Amino acid sequence: MNIDGHRCRSCGARELQPVLDLGVTPLADRMPRPEQLAEPEPRFPLEVVFCPACGLMQILETVDPELVFDHDYPYYSSFSDSLVEHSRKHVERVIAARGLGPDSLVIELASNDGYLLRHYVERGVPVLGIDPVPGVAEVAQKAGVPTMVAFFGRDVGAELAASGRRADVVHANNVLAHVADTNGFVAGIAAVLKDDGAAVFEMPYVRDLIDHCEFDTIYHEHLCYFSLTALDNLFRRHGLFLNDVLRLRIHGGSLRVTATLKEEPSAAVREMLAAEKAAGLADIGYYRDFSSRVVRLRGELLDLLKRLRGEGGVVAAYGAAAKGSTMLNYVGVGPDLVAWVADRNVHKQGRVMPGTHQPIVPPGALVERRPDYVLLLPWNLADEILAQQSAYREAGGRFILPVPQPRVV
Repeated sequence: MNIDGHRCRSCGARELQPVLDLGVTPLADRMPRPEQLAEPEPRFPLEVVFCPACGLMQILETVDPELVFDHDYPYYSSFSDSLVEHSRKHVERVIAARGLGPDSLVIELASNDGYLLRHYVERGVPVLGIDPVPGVAEVAQKAGVPTMVAFFGRDVGAELAASGRRADVVHANNVLAHVADTNGFVAGIAAVLKDDGAAVFEMPYVRDLIDHCEFDTIYHEHLCYFSLTALDNLFRRHGLFLNDVLRLRIHGGSLRVTATLKEEPSAAVREMLAAEKAAGLADIGYYRDFSSRVVRLRGELLDLLKRLRGEGGVVAAYGAAAKGSTMLNYVGVGPDLVAWVADRNVHKQGRVMPGTHQPIVPPGALVERRPDYVLLLPWNLADEILAQQSAYREAGGRFILPVPQPRVV
């Protein structure tokens, strides 16, 4: 099916197959301030399609990156304790495995506030962060992480290589899905790697997304949703080869993939590619019932929230996460059902949720205001957040986990 002339972001094929339509939604991380509510809020179609030619699930709309990642972009990685600890352990393993030291160079793409690279700095390994958002780059610089403010791609990779700054390790955590020029981004990584260097990627795994009905992981920042098969096809086009893969629990189910300039696939890579083929991930049939399951989840969550409110319960939410914006807007959860949202990130407090406009307040509000129920929007961090909010739970408060099916805990 030729969908309005669109081509696959990876291979350029035209025969894209529809998977899911989440409607016209606001940008998930564009959280207005109260004084901005009189201004029009940008909204864009959020339609998901599948490319049978290379196996890549993707959205059709490409919002201008300058609009998505502007100076007011509020996401700071270091507010998640579990993500910082996840990164620290990973850095220690990479240093040991690759023998990194003061003569090495580690580059991170979309390095945010230095949440990962700071662990290399503490261990005496030279680093360079690259991130397009001035605010988070400034925080990283203050933390001792040298950071270039730029959108990484083919040209930046070539410039760094020409200046002699080729990397022993390139980290690209939860960024490959965000870039509009998918091929240029991968080509830039191939250019900036040393001959024996390694690129290490982390990204949500499309198999977990589909199997667990994680539709709220879909928003305009996430242009692509990768299987290992789709990654293999993309990387080979630019002389990069998958040499290792590990499934992770983080972010609702992710892949950690290692790619190098020499093809030496591990048994894990071969086994996962074979498993995906057997399960049909490269065929549209695997994705056909996703839409109906998402519609069913929407109905179940809406019914639950309406019942709790009808019984006189006060419902709030925790975590002004991007996935929370998709959840609230697609399900149709306004302030009449969920009154406000608590979040640890001080850069989000005082703003309102995109589209639905619940005020974002500090997390202390859970104990101070004692809502009866709290919808946990970043359900992927449930263990961390439930532990942090033990005082609220001990006082009788209960959380609602929306995915893979709504339930009260």
